[in-house]
Amino acid sequence: MADLPAVLPLFPLPGALLLPRARLPLHIFEPRYVQMLEDCLKTPERLIGMVQPRKVPGGPPRLNAIGCAGRLTAFSETEDGRYMITLSGISRFRMVQEIEGFTPYRRGHVTWEGFERDRGAVETDAALDRDAFMDLLGRFFADQGLATDWESLKDAEDELLINSLSMLLPFEPEDKQALLEAPRLENRRETLVTLIEFAMRGGDEEMVQ
Repeated sequence: MADLPAVLPLFPLPGALLLPRARLPLHIFEPRYVQMLEDCLKTPERLIGMVQPRKVPGGPPRLNAIGCAGRLTAFSETEDGRYMITLSGISRFRMVQEIEGFTPYRRGHVTWEGFERDRGAVETDAALDRDAFMDLLGRFFADQGLATDWESLKDAEDELLINSLSMLLPFEPEDKQALLEAPRLENRRETLVTLIEFAMRGGDEEMVQ
């Protein structure tokens, strides 16, 4: 925790989920986020906080309390000044207070307490029934008209499998936030299964209950 800063630049992007030990490719082109990236490259940590905005009735979107910080591990610049970057997930954080002014992009005071597991060993899911889970995925992908490399999924370790699906599957931003906030890998898998089953039932709330 001594290496993690108390202030982070924030990149609010609906539906873009980053999880610890996972990688998120991003396309940066808005001037304020190009400035954020250039400032990030000047810091020793090279961290950017991915956080989802949430809708507020009758008001502007607000930031969710929990996000995930990613370290800038790859980037390339195009001739017209855009960037293709990759963030590697380091740890979730909790917003303490947003910082007003001084930069064209948003920044926040954050705390890393409560997310020590994110900076530990790769997680496993002892309760995962892989055969049943893969069967559910097969039916979901067919239902949604999605394609994937099934051999890679079958061979993936628990954490890589569950986190990759959480990041890539087409769920709503509030569902992505629920996956982010799951305390353990097992909880995330349970949330993922619930979301998949909900989607396959056409979003019928009564059938899920």
